[in-house]
Amino acid sequence: MTYTYNKNVQTMIRAGRVIPSGVYGHLGPAEGCMIPSSAYPFFAAKAKGAEIWDPDGNRFIDYMCAYGPNIQGYCDPDVDAAAIEQIKLGNCTTLPSTVMVDFAEYLTNLVHKDWAFFCKNGGDVTSFSIMISRYYTGKKKIIFVKNYYHGVAPWTQHPDTPGTLEDDCKHGLYVKFNDIEDLKRTIEANKDDIACFIATPYMHGNFVDNELPEEGYWKQVRELCTKYGIVMIIDDIRCGFRLSMEGSDRYFGFDADLITFCKALANGYNVSALCGKEFLKGAASTVPYTGSYWMSAVPFAAGLANLKKLVANNACQHFYDMGTRLTTGLEKAAKERNIPLKASGHPAMFYLRIQDELGNFRLHQEWVAECVKRGVFITNHHNHFICMAMTPAIIDETIAICTEGMDVLVRNHPEEFKK
Repeated sequence: MTYTYNKNVQTMIRAGRVIPSGVYGHLGPAEGCMIPSSAYPFFAAKAKGAEIWDPDGNRFIDYMCAYGPNIQGYCDPDVDAAAIEQIKLGNCTTLPSTVMVDFAEYLTNLVHKDWAFFCKNGGDVTSFSIMISRYYTGKKKIIFVKNYYHGVAPWTQHPDTPGTLEDDCKHGLYVKFNDIEDLKRTIEANKDDIACFIATPYMHGNFVDNELPEEGYWKQVRELCTKYGIVMIIDDIRCGFRLSMEGSDRYFGFDADLITFCKALANGYNVSALCGKEFLKGAASTVPYTGSYWMSAVPFAAGLANLKKLVANNACQHFYDMGTRLTTGLEKAAKERNIPLKASGHPAMFYLRIQDELGNFRLHQEWVAECVKRGVFITNHHNHFICMAMTPAIIDETIAICTEGMDVLVRNHPEEFKK
């Protein structure tokens, strides 16, 4: 039996009348690469733990975890209880709640930084990190690692992006990940005007196998940034609190000047954070940057409860263990069927790809679709995530469902998977 989506389609028709694209952004069918769209639900009706249910009543084990925020499990009782208690005290008030200070103290101590600044979205804090760096250094240029993603602000885009001007992107410099010589050449050619270097802790771009840093890579990047007065920014929006509770810079053995957090910070409550070193605190205090809801108290209370619970339950070990169990099981099942499936990246935040010899995603997309319409929500282009609610039983159920999807793929394309 495979799922059908009549109520999803009816709801999408309604949505299309009043909302651009019906569902816009990365959660929409187009940007979410839901191919074919007939295999995917478009809406959720409820969520609990590691699972979501759509309007048609179909149940999915969800490895997108809301594209990252669901780190404990949906509707976690402890995080939600902290949020509810704060609601009773107040949320958006004329003066910020003292829980903001509690949250900042705990977070900065946890990630070994000197101060924290709170916003709402990942793009808020990556943008602020660039503004601080430019103000502090008096320089303009930004070094990016190719195939990056740091949000949707114009400075993060390419000139051909709709709504973006060429002037918005003219100060971007681009280097290859794990290529120190490329970074050295770029710095040498622009060393008098580089404000910052921004990168994710490992290369987890879309549509590509994820790439971990080579031995010594980050140590050399850190040395170059220090030598040339370049602010070193780590975008830990996706990885934060999945590899290490101390921040992914510490996991890979270096110390960033600025580090951004968002997705897993409060288990779905809307808050992001920029944490930094003391020497940048004055710049952060000076640059004008604010938002109507940035000091709302409920997400601070939820974030504090979330981080404490992750620490208490040795969360990163759980993510590693469950991610390893899943990717090992999937690769084993694929090998038995002569399917060239590869898992890359860190087990807590892995990427899957069937390595089509033609260099396209046709077979991979087809397999992913077969998994989704049987109850495992994964995508064909993006990282997947492990949450605390995932158990060995859920992982094993996932492997069984995905293996059934592999069997369908082999039946549909026997010529592709001959022994």
